[in-house]
Amino acid sequence: MTMPFDTAPPARRSPLGEPIGLIGVPFGLAASVPGTSLGPAAARIAGLADALSVLGHQIIDRGDVAPAPPHARPSRDISRLGNHAEVVSRWVEAIHDETLAALAEGQRPLIVGGDHSVSMGSISAVARHVAREGKRVAVLWVDAHPDFNTPQSSPSGNMHGMSLAFLTGNDDLAQLMCGREFPAIRPTDVSVIGARSIDQEEKEAIAAAGVRCRDMRAVDEHGIRSLVEDVLGSIDPATTHLHVSFDLDVVDPSLAPGVGTPVPGGLNYREAHHIMELLHDSGLVGSLDVVELNPMRDIQGQTASLMVDLVGSLFGKAITLRSRQPVGLSRAA
Repeated sequence: MTMPFDTAPPARRSPLGEPIGLIGVPFGLAASVPGTSLGPAAARIAGLADALSVLGHQIIDRGDVAPAPPHARPSRDISRLGNHAEVVSRWVEAIHDETLAALAEGQRPLIVGGDHSVSMGSISAVARHVAREGKRVAVLWVDAHPDFNTPQSSPSGNMHGMSLAFLTGNDDLAQLMCGREFPAIRPTDVSVIGARSIDQEEKEAIAAAGVRCRDMRAVDEHGIRSLVEDVLGSIDPATTHLHVSFDLDVVDPSLAPGVGTPVPGGLNYREAHHIMELLHDSGLVGSLDVVELNPMRDIQGQTASLMVDLVGSLFGKAITLRSRQPVGLSRAA
């Protein structure tokens, strides 16, 4: 952390809901391609905080997460879990702790990565926090990859591809966090939209677990609005907290070249924005992470600019003034 907890500005409720707690995670070792560790800096340079402030939101930039040094915790061998597992573990714990602190201080977390292992820390903290209120977490995973591999099934051993398996309670991956137990996300409370790169064993695990996976063929056949409304219509805000995990590689590489693992055939510009606009209209989003921005692969900052625009759409940026049509009992987004 570049800003200690005790010097952070006090949280005040803004007219649009909770202040937004911006958390950067400059980490990319859980993926195979370097550069996503520069994502938070690129997002700040692209004007993320200013874009949200213009919309009337109070932004509390909590700085960048930093992991505890290796000597600060007991030594243990978890190398069999995946590549750089010990380092991933320390980062996941730090992300978890910082996200939990933001929630405790009345902020709505906006976590900017970093590779998709970031979500292991952010969503586990959200699940732990809302469980105290008697709620569970529903996850909307917008990604070209469902990240449901395990240490046994992963072809690469890269741990960003195991994030959802960890969050839904894989016993082996539970070793990544020590003393930070959280209620596992029910697989049936996970909805993946935009998938188009799935390993064979991963496909079988997704089907067996009951994860709702809407691939790009489903987007083509049903349209993005139908798929998102199906997810939102299943959420009871009285009992469920919605976390959105948005991987920029869900967008077609022609529009978002600066990502960690580009896959052709992704969402177009309007489909990506329509997801975020529908989420804003619903008023249901309680926390968000945006990951895999890789400025080393970007072209004149176009992916960073797209990320800022997409997050802006989720937090209320609109082309014209529109009447909100919330799904269920609305929270201000």
